Amino acid sequence: MNFLCTGISSCFYEDVCPSGQAECAGIQLASPPQPQPQPQPQPQQQPQPQPQPRRASPAAPMAPACASPFLKPFALRYSEASSPRGRRRHTLPASEFRNLTLEDAISVFEIEREAFISVSGECPLHMDEVRHFLELCPDLSLGWFEEGRLVAFVIGSGWDKDKLSQDAMTIHVPGGSTVHIHVLAVHHRCRQQGKGPIILWRYLQYLRCLPAVKRAVLMCEDFLIPFYQKAGFKERGPSDIAVGSLTFTEMEHVLGGGAYLRRNSGI
Repeated sequence: MNFLCTGISSCFYEDVCPSGQAECAGIQLASPPQPQPQPQPQPQQQPQPQPQPRRASPAAPMAPACASPFLKPFALRYSEASSPRGRRRHTLPASEFRNLTLEDAISVFEIEREAFISVSGECPLHMDEVRHFLELCPDLSLGWFEEGRLVAFVIGSGWDKDKLSQDAMTIHVPGGSTVHIHVLAVHHRCRQQGKGPIILWRYLQYLRCLPAVKRAVLMCEDFLIPFYQKAGFKERGPSDIAVGSLTFTEMEHVLGGGAYLRRNSGI
């Protein structure tokens, strides 16, 4: 009988208090054993192959420096010692001899005015005369430029008479066998450097390249006679031309033989 009551009581409490709420009746019910999870086998890790370093093909051409849009082309800079042939590079030629043009007229007149006004008070050529001869016969002029700036010049014109006359001061005779040298001047900052004899020598060599030209003539004051004699000019006596109280000596240089390629002057 006791066994029957105990069984009924047990069934009654299981209906009223489920297994999750058995504590409310003061009865602890044994929960069925839970299965233990089995450890999962770890997969074996395969060794990863090590990347091999790339080897550049010896025959593969190098990519040009400008292949990438982020690279800008650049020019190699050489020092004076390592530059090709050891020459300096300039934006403008360091020293240049060329015929004068009308664009050079202002520079010509400024150098001439400074050179002659302080000595004789007169300019061989005024501004309009400079432009006149540079327009008529620019091929009978020569300018020496350093870094693009005029430092010395010679202006001449054609003539066809044996001696100079007043007409030779303003007239150009095309194809004449004589060149009348009107003016030679050097910039005041470049004097006492030997530039006067050099540009005169260059000018005479240039005239030798002109087939029709046989001689060069000029008139100068007495103190300039030794300067022109060193260049090969010879005196021909007093000039028929006078400017105010100034008198001149006429001098002549016969252009014989071909032009020399280079003067022993380092230029």
